[in-house]
Amino acid sequence: MATVQWVSRAALIPSVLWDTCFNHVEGRWWYEALEASGLDDQFEFAYAVVERDGQPIGLAPTFIMDVPMELVVPPLIARLMRVIPALRYQRTLFVGSPCSDEGAVGVMPGYSLGDILLPLQDALTRRGHEKKVAMTVWKDFGEAEKPALEALSQARRLFPMVSFPGTTVELAAGGFEGYLKGLKSRHRYRLKKKLKDGLAHGAHEVRVLQQPDEQTLDAVFALFQQTYEKGKTKFERLNIEFFRQIAAKPQSHFILMTDAHSGKLVAFMLCFLVGDKAINKFIGIDYAVGMQSHLYFQLWEQAVKWACGVGATRLESGQTGYSAKREVGHQLVPLDCYCRHRNPLLHRVFGAVAKGINWQNLDPDLRQMAEAE
Repeated sequence: MATVQWVSRAALIPSVLWDTCFNHVEGRWWYEALEASGLDDQFEFAYAVVERDGQPIGLAPTFIMDVPMELVVPPLIARLMRVIPALRYQRTLFVGSPCSDEGAVGVMPGYSLGDILLPLQDALTRRGHEKKVAMTVWKDFGEAEKPALEALSQARRLFPMVSFPGTTVELAAGGFEGYLKGLKSRHRYRLKKKLKDGLAHGAHEVRVLQQPDEQTLDAVFALFQQTYEKGKTKFERLNIEFFRQIAAKPQSHFILMTDAHSGKLVAFMLCFLVGDKAINKFIGIDYAVGMQSHLYFQLWEQAVKWACGVGATRLESGQTGYSAKREVGHQLVPLDCYCRHRNPLLHRVFGAVAKGINWQNLDPDLRQMAEAE
């Protein structure tokens, strides 16, 4: 019989779980950075370790957050919720991670996800009662986990909800030129034109470095805040300490673009290299110069060149910002949430709302990208 133990810090979890189960996604290094960043006013982290006969067989990172429901429902439903204050925020226990675009639960070899989901869900329910949360949510899981999570939903009365999809680009051989050849002709033409037009507005120097100094991190964070404020979806608020913590990790690579004359940082992209996968995690752009210079597209060019240069076979760019991502050839990666509300009536209400959520009504840019596919 499987049992679940709760652990408060990533460093206290047996290394074999991290090394075996999280070597293809954000692992121990990611969670330790989050824990050390002073985000306690937003998140409460904990880790569910599944054991059988005293041996660890699975791991589920979790966090608790007061969720603004307008972030996860269509605009029409969000407007209706504004007149019912009790529904606007829901204290929620998530399986997954903030800032991570796809949920992950680790399972040791010899076991399947289905072997650990029922004891995990029961442990989540008990923890939810202890922490007085309204909802439990398996956050942003992909197609590979769907059969097991659908079976769990039947057994424990969870309702599914379509989430914002992830985005990815498969990287062909031949570096940036090989990538360009794989684009649709109209996207290739527009990208090459934007890159050419951007260069006409001024030269930029590009560096890719690890562990940037404090002055560089200050400039990076200032650009990140600019981009964050322009974004439509604000699920979490990161701080400068997070960037200090994550910059120290060997998986982190900063692509920095500076004005060739002034030396001022005008754009950055923070990428992770995890196995053969590159992850475009955070960007920041100086919008005073970004539009005319097409900085996003220049930054993307450098990201593809870097990813190809380090041997990555695909480049993932996460959720939201779908309009620009469509132009550079991203494909959508379906993701779903699986939810249970503590209140039976609200469980039925939210479940009914979830049935009406789809890519077409979550986001206008997403609708266009989905229809194009």
